[in-house]
Order: sequence, then structure tokens, then C-alpha cells
Amino acid sequence: MGYINYIIYSEMKRKMIILCYMLLIVGVSYGQKANKAKELPKHLILIGFDGLSAKSIRDGANMPTLRKLISEGSSTLEGRTILPSSSACNWASMFMGAGTELHGYTTWGSQKPELPSRVVNSDNRFPNIFGLYRDNTPNAEIGYIFEWEGMNYLVDTLAINYRLYTTDCTVPAIKYIKEKKPNLCAVIYHEPDGVGHSKGWSSPEYMNKLTELDKSLSEIVKAVEESGIMNETVIIVTSDHGGIKTGHGGVTMEEMQRPVVFYGKNIRKGFTIEESNVVYDIGGTMAYLLGVKQPQVWTARPIMSIFNK
Repeated sequence: MGYINYIIYSEMKRKMIILCYMLLIVGVSYGQKANKAKELPKHLILIGFDGLSAKSIRDGANMPTLRKLISEGSSTLEGRTILPSSSACNWASMFMGAGTELHGYTTWGSQKPELPSRVVNSDNRFPNIFGLYRDNTPNAEIGYIFEWEGMNYLVDTLAINYRLYTTDCTVPAIKYIKEKKPNLCAVIYHEPDGVGHSKGWSSPEYMNKLTELDKSLSEIVKAVEESGIMNETVIIVTSDHGGIKTGHGGVTMEEMQRPVVFYGKNIRKGFTIEESNVVYDIGGTMAYLLGVKQPQVWTARPIMSIFNK
């Protein structure tokens, strides 16, 4: 009888040990998820400048606000475009977390995939950050403000609360941020691409346009601060491509390199991003910041070195 009791006791003890281990694993997993949630921002603002080249920043562009975000955030002047180094295909890659061979937008002015998308969602679109975030967070406030009409064809418009095509993003972006405090908002300027094509990249006119755009950037950053959400916000500043002479679309480094800047909650300060990154990695990093799981078809990698440990 004593031996039977011993067997029963041993089996109960074994099950208790297993249960304790399981509870420990669950507790650690829950704690990790809770800690990650605390580190992620409640608001993500992407500000894009079409045709802003990394070379212009290296050459001393008078952009004090951008330089402040660089010095107080994480950045690189070596972000790469996908090929061709043109607008629609690169903005698409940024939002869709993959290259042209998968999403199918292959030219500067693509309005629909020239190559069939490898995967499409319920809205018959390749998965993009706006639709993924809407599916993940149904009550999120999502905004999309842009100056080039071509941007309208590159996102899941059904996922967006506020969509505006305008000749000047700044005033409506400020109003929207202050009134709605969006969880996700993309503000995409058409310049300095226009001046680059008419006067040349790195021309005096181009550099003057960068100073003008920096003032707009300053006003948007100020709007975030005045809305009381800066402590819970990450701001991304980037572009789709650079340029050379009066064009782009080729394979020179002047065309291929773009600035990439992250600033805000839990972002390392004064940090230079050394890891390789391509335009679609912006989408991957946005997904991480928004707590969205990347679909298998995405090739993007979040830029993890930018975060405080």
C-alpha cells in the first residue's frame, strides 16, 4: 500500500511541476507582450517628400527641422530604392512591404499592377499597411493626405477614414492631426520632385525648395506636439527616390539613395542606422510599430536597431 501511495504522490508531483512550468511560460509570454505594447506608439506619422535625395542632405541642404529629427532620432542616408528608381513603384513598395516582382506595380506612374500581384486581399489588392492595420485594429483612425494624384492608386482606400488629394498637404495635415489624433497618417508631398525635373537635382532652386519643405515639416511636428500626442508618437521622414540632373529612374547612387529618419517614442537618439535597408523595409517597420503581423508574401524586414533596448 505504501508503494502505491508513493507512485500516486510521485505522479501528482510530476503533474504539479509540469503545471508550474506551463504557468511560468504563459506568464513570461504575457509579460513580453505587455512590455512590447508599452514600447509601441499609439500614433504613427509618415511624412514623405517625393524626390528628396540623400545627396542633397550630405551637400548641406538647409533643413533645420529634418536635421533636428536626425540628431534626436535614428537615421540613414543610405536607404535604397527598388528598381526602377521611380515614384509609383517605390511608394507602392513602401506601403506593400515587397518589391515589384510581387506587388506588380512596375513603373513611375503605375495605377494598377502591370504584373499580376502574387497575393490579393478581399478588396482585390496586394496586402498593404493601411488594410492590414485596419484588419488588425478596426477602430483605428487612419489618414492619407497627398499632392500627387498617382498616390491614390497605391493604397487600400477602403481602409482609410480620411483621404485627401490636395495641392498643399500642410494645412489639412495640421488640422487633421489636431482634430483626430490619428493612429496612422501618411502625408506625401509632390515636391521636391517637380523642381528636380524642371531645374535639376542639387540646383539652387531645388535646394531652396528643400528649405521651404522643411518649414512644412516643422509645422507638422509642431501640430503633433500641440495635439498632446508626441510622447506616444513615432514620426518617419523619408522619400521614394533621389535624382540626377533633371531625372531619375536609373541606377546611379544619386537616384538610388534616400534619407530615412525615425523620431519619437522608444527611438534611439543620435543613432546612425548601419544595417542594409530597402524602401519596402519602411513598410515592415511600420507594421512592427503598429503591432501588425506581416503577411508571408511581404519581403520587408523591420529596422530593429532603431529601438531603445
